[in-house]
Amino acid sequence: MRDALWMMLAVTLAAAAALAQDKVIAVTAERFKFTPAVIELKLGEPVVLELTTLDRKHGFQIPDLKIDESIEPGKVTRLRIVPDKAGTFPFHCDVFCGSGHEEMAGEIVVKP
Repeated sequence: MRDALWMMLAVTLAAAAALAQDKVIAVTAERFKFTPAVIELKLGEPVVLELTTLDRKHGFQIPDLKIDESIEPGKVTRLRIVPDKAGTFPFHCDVFCGSGHEEMAGEIVVKP
């Protein structure tokens, strides 16, 4: 029993250490813009995007990476990404938020 508890503790600590190594980037959405609008990542390095909104519901869609998330007021949407290809990947809001919505976009740049 005691060995099983130690094993569970070791696994839990290893998982926590792995999560702690992920770089965290805060991304805020508000009517017609994302901040930051350009997110630079390194190929193969895990990152967690913490998506929040300052005003209303927004979306965060990256078609080339098959990512489609909702950003709800009062909540943090955590999105873990491990880039597996280099390039520039546009993202945009896919929840209509008024005139100017079509300009609510940015890009993720993954460098080797």
